[in-house]
Amino acid sequence: MPALTRNEAQLRAQLIDVQHYAVTLDLTGGEDTFESTTVIRFTARTAPDTPAGTSVDTFVELKPDELHSAELDGSPLDPADLADNRLALTGLGEGPHELRLATRMRYSRTGEGLHRFTDPADGETYVYTQMFMDDIQRVFPAFDQPDLKAVFEFTVTAPAHWTVLANGITERTGDRDTDGAGIWKSAPTPVISTYLAAVAAGPWHSIRTEHAGLPFGIHCRRSLAPHLDADADEILSITTDCYDRYHQKFSEPYPFDSYDQAFVPEFNAGAMENPGLVTFRDEFVFRSAVTDTERQTRAMVIAHEMAHMWFGDLVTLRWWDDIWLNESFAEYMGYQTLTEATRFTGTWTEFGVTRKSWGYDADQRPTTHPVAPDPDAVPDTASALLNFDGISYAKGASALRQLVAWLGEKDFLAGINTHFSRHKFANASLADFVDSLAAHTDRDVHAWAEIWLRTTGIDTLSPRVEESHGGWTLTVDHRGTRPHHIGVGLYDREPDATLEPRELLTVDVPSDEILSFSGPRPALLLLNDGDFGYAKVRLDETSVETALRQLSAIPGALTRAVVWNSLRDMVRDRELEPAAYLATAEAHLPEEADLAIVQGVLAFARLHIADRYLAPEDRTEALATLTSLARALLRRTEDGSDPGLRLSAVRAHIDAATQPDTLTAWLEDDTVPGGPELDPELRWRILARLSVLGAVGEREIDAALAADPSATGQEGAARCRAALPTAEAKAAAWERLFRDDSLSNYLFSATAQGFWQPEQAELVREYVPRFYTEAIALGARRGPAIAEAAGRYAFPGHAVDEDNLGAGQAALDDPALVPALRRKLVDQLDDLARGCRR
Repeated sequence: MPALTRNEAQLRAQLIDVQHYAVTLDLTGGEDTFESTTVIRFTARTAPDTPAGTSVDTFVELKPDELHSAELDGSPLDPADLADNRLALTGLGEGPHELRLATRMRYSRTGEGLHRFTDPADGETYVYTQMFMDDIQRVFPAFDQPDLKAVFEFTVTAPAHWTVLANGITERTGDRDTDGAGIWKSAPTPVISTYLAAVAAGPWHSIRTEHAGLPFGIHCRRSLAPHLDADADEILSITTDCYDRYHQKFSEPYPFDSYDQAFVPEFNAGAMENPGLVTFRDEFVFRSAVTDTERQTRAMVIAHEMAHMWFGDLVTLRWWDDIWLNESFAEYMGYQTLTEATRFTGTWTEFGVTRKSWGYDADQRPTTHPVAPDPDAVPDTASALLNFDGISYAKGASALRQLVAWLGEKDFLAGINTHFSRHKFANASLADFVDSLAAHTDRDVHAWAEIWLRTTGIDTLSPRVEESHGGWTLTVDHRGTRPHHIGVGLYDREPDATLEPRELLTVDVPSDEILSFSGPRPALLLLNDGDFGYAKVRLDETSVETALRQLSAIPGALTRAVVWNSLRDMVRDRELEPAAYLATAEAHLPEEADLAIVQGVLAFARLHIADRYLAPEDRTEALATLTSLARALLRRTEDGSDPGLRLSAVRAHIDAATQPDTLTAWLEDDTVPGGPELDPELRWRILARLSVLGAVGEREIDAALAADPSATGQEGAARCRAALPTAEAKAAAWERLFRDDSLSNYLFSATAQGFWQPEQAELVREYVPRFYTEAIALGARRGPAIAEAAGRYAFPGHAVDEDNLGAGQAALDDPALVPALRRKLVDQLDDLARGCRR
C-alpha cells in the first residue's frame, strides 16, 4: 500500500480542515475482526491560486478487512473504489462535509493497529490501539497526517465485564439488550493528531486517584494485579511529582481531562504518549526482582511520556522530519525532571552509559542522519518510521542539554513557553521553535541549530599534553566541525591510591589556544568531564594507563561513566584491545558503586567483547573471566547490603556460564546460595542458558511452563526451545519464525532470541544465508513491526565472518526489501563489519 508522501500531505492540508471524528467500535464480534463505523466532519476549500468555486479532490485512508459502505454528505460511494488504502473523495464543494464509513477491521497480533491479546494465565482478553505513523488506518478511516488535528469521540461496545479507556474520560452509558455488552462513551478530546487517538479495553485491574483536580489512573491485566499493587505507590508518586514539576517549568497547564497509564501486553515500544491515555509495555509491571536502575528506567519513561503531553501532543510536529521536536525534548525533559523531582538523582549517569552510547553508535553508521533532517530527506511515512533511533532520542537530548548549559535554563524555559503559547493545539516546525528561543536570548540559536541539528556524525576530541621543566601544556585536538564547551577534569594520584580532583577547567573547542600550567601534570586528564558535551573523547597515554589501573578510584559516577564510554569507543575503533577492556572490567567492577555502570559494562563485555570482538577460540576464556567477575560481585554482596548489585551479578553469572553444574544446582535448590531465591525471571534465565548448553530438554521446558503458564512463561519456553542444540529444535524454531504468520510479535522475538547461539555455530551454519531471503519475504508479508523484529532479534550476529557479511550486503540489493528491515540490516551489517575488521 502506498505510503503518504510529504507533498501529498502538504496539498491535502491546503484543501481541507478536519473538525471531528465520531468513532464507533464493536469489540464483541469474535477473535479475528471487529466492526468500526466512523463519521468524519471536515471542511473543504480551494487551493491557493485556484479560482473560487473550483471543486476539490482528495482522499481518506483506511485498511479494512471489508469496507461495508461509504457515504459522503448522505450520498453513497462505491466501496469498490477503495484502491489499496485510499478512498477518493472527488468534486468536493467549498464548505462543510460529512463522511460516514462502515467497515470490518482485523485485529492485530503484531502490536500495530488494534492489538488483541488473550492472557494464557487466566484466559482473559485485552485490546489496545497503537495508531502511530499510519496504523490508525487499521482501526478506523482517517485523514491521516499530523497537521490535520481534530476532536475525537469514541463509542465502544465491549463484553459486559470489560472496562474501556480512551483519550478522554469514559463512562458506561448503557448495556446492549441482546447480550448485556457494555456501551461506553468517551468525552471529546481537544484537537489532537490522528496518530495520538487511543482506546484500550479489557477487564483491567485499575487503581485510581485524584491529583491537582484531575483523575489519575494506572491499569494492567488482572493476572498482574498483585505486582501493580505492590508498586502502585511508587508509580503514582513519580507520576504526580513529575506532573507538579512540569507545571513549575511550563506556563501552559496540562491540556487534557485525565491522566491514565495503561500497562499493556505485547507492546512494541517502551511507551506511547497518547494524550490522557499513555500506554506502556507491561514488562514495567515487575513480576520478579529488579534492580534500582530498572526502577529508574521505568520512572524515566513515565517522565518522558508526560513531557510529551506538551512536546508532541499540545504542540505537534507538522511533518515527520521534525520528530526530534517530540523525542529529543521528551528525552531531555524526562531525565532532567526525574533528577529534579524524584529520588532518582543520578539519572544522567545512566543516560551517559546506555542512551548516549546508543546515540554515538547510531551516529557512526551509514544510516546516520541529522537530528533535524532536511524535509526532502523524509519524503513519506515509510522513511519517517526509520528515524526513531539513537539520533532522534539520545543525540538530540544531548544537544539540548548542551544548549541549556549555553543559554541558561531561564532563557531556555522562556523560549519553550513562548513556543507553547504560540502553537498550542496546533503544529510547529524547527524554524518555529528556534524563533521562539531567539526571542529570549542574544545568542545565535539559528547558527546553533544549523551546526548541531542539521549535520551528521560525531566529533572526536583528543588531549595533547606536553611536559617541560616546571610545568606542562594542554592542547585539545578536534576532529569534526562543531563547537564544544566542555569541562576538563584533572586528577592527581594520592599516596593511598585514590585520585584527587583539581579544580574543573572549562574550555571552548575548537581553539588555537595552548593552555599552560605550572607543576606536575595530572595522572588523569579527562575531556568532557561532567558529560555535557556530545563527542567521542580520547585519553592521552598517561591517562589511559591511569584509567586502566585506577578507574574505580575516580570520584564521581558520571566521571567514571565518561571514562568507560571512552574505553568502549576505543575498543570499537580498534584503539584498545578487547582483552584490555575485559581485564579492566574484571579489575574495577567489583569496586564500582554505581549500578548503571556495572550493568552497562557487563552488557558490553558479554554481548560485544565476548560474542563479537574476540576470536571464537578466545570466547571461552572471556566467559570464564566474566564468571569470575560475577563471583567477585557475589562475594562483595554477601552481607545483603546491595541486592540490586547482587541480582546483576547473578544474571551475569548465568549468562556467562560454560558448564551447567552451578546453574543446575541453583535451579534444583530454587535459590542462589546466600540469595536471592529464584523468581520466574531467574528460573527462565537459568533454563535458557541450560538449554543452550544442552543440559535440559523439552521435558524440563514443559515442566517449567506448567509451573508458570503466564505470557512471560510462554515467551520463556519459546526462547528455550529455540535454544536447544539439536537439528530438530532448530528446524522447528525456524518454521515458527518464518512460516507461522500467526506468531505474535513477542513470541516471534523470543523465538528469535533463542535461535542463534555462538556455542552452536556449526549447528546453525546452514541457516545463516537463508536468513536474508526468508527475512525479506517475511517483512514484505507481515509488515514493519515484524520486519524490524526480524532485523533486530533474528539477525545472525554471532557469525562474525566475511561470508555472512557478504550475504547480507548482497541482500541489500533485493527490491523486495521493506524499509524497516533494510534499515536494521544496514545497521547490523555495519556492526558486523567492525567485528570482521578486528
